[in-house]
Amino acid sequence: MLKEKILKNLNEQITAEHYASNLYLSMSSWCTAKGLDGAARFLNLHSREELEHMHRLINYVNETGSQAIIDAIPAPPNSFKDIRDIFEQTFKHEVHITNMINKLVELTLAEKDFSSFNFLQWYVAEQHEEEALFKGILDKIEVIGLDGRGLYMLDQEIAKLCNTKQ
Repeated sequence: MLKEKILKNLNEQITAEHYASNLYLSMSSWCTAKGLDGAARFLNLHSREELEHMHRLINYVNETGSQAIIDAIPAPPNSFKDIRDIFEQTFKHEVHITNMINKLVELTLAEKDFSSFNFLQWYVAEQHEEEALFKGILDKIEVIGLDGRGLYMLDQEIAKLCNTKQ
């Protein structure tokens, strides 16, 4: 059984991963509506990945003899200024998730829950990859730009990332 503080924070992380999935799905839908098929596909795949993160947490909590709580999540935004806005928001959100994971890791050490500490190491590494991925997309936006053919080129570059996410 997990200690109450750790269980509470793991359940909050489950909710955060669920929200991230819906956020990226909403962003994918916006991209589809704007004809940005590469970005739409990439964000759709990323939405699915966030659900996998959520399920991994649920399974861990349940395996410990505790109960994973599936809580309500707020509706994500569905309107965005442009593709830059989307990827600025994704990067900011991933930094937020990283902070949550880091606090969880810190808590598991303070509570001497080494099993949960070990379990969370996968998330620590995953968040490093996530931040680097979205920072890389923001860097591409700065280099390529969003004017004229730049937006098309950017969408093509983001589409190439789908091959590395599968």
